[in-house]
Amino acid sequence: MPLVKNGKITGDEFVHVADAAGIPADGAGLISAARFLEDAEGLSRRVGRTGVIWPNNRDVDELVPWLDRLAVVALVFPTFRDGRAYSQARLFRERHFYRGELRATGQVLRDQFMFMLRAGFDSFEVKKQGDAEAFANTVKRYSVFYQPTGDGRITALHRRMLLRHSESASQ
Repeated sequence: MPLVKNGKITGDEFVHVADAAGIPADGAGLISAARFLEDAEGLSRRVGRTGVIWPNNRDVDELVPWLDRLAVVALVFPTFRDGRAYSQARLFRERHFYRGELRATGQVLRDQFMFMLRAGFDSFEVKKQGDAEAFANTVKRYSVFYQPTGDGRITALHRRMLLRHSESASQ
């Protein structure tokens, strides 16, 4: 499955670890939420980079104590009509200040890509290579936004205000 990260198609260093499989000692692994929470303390301190696949029907507050130890939080879009992962992404970024990789997985569709990006996602598991290429190109297409969101980009209004402030300060 192609991965788009920071606007580029890239290989995925994280292995999806099945619940019944052994967890690699030192490799990067994505672990289900249920399995992670069974031994969150131990798994969050393992030598390899750890990520969690967090379903959209779980409360984000359950994961907050370990956020600073997680390299990836993969939020699940089970269907294209279910947008709860958008809210989770905003909570992780804006309320809990998570700065690690926030990955969209599941039904990740082209027409929702910019919304996902603006909600704070920075990587995307997509089903088709063509979708990965479209995602990588879309990242470069837009540089100014009007609405403030979880991705941390400055809005058009704030750009104007900064420009006015710097102009008045230089006079």
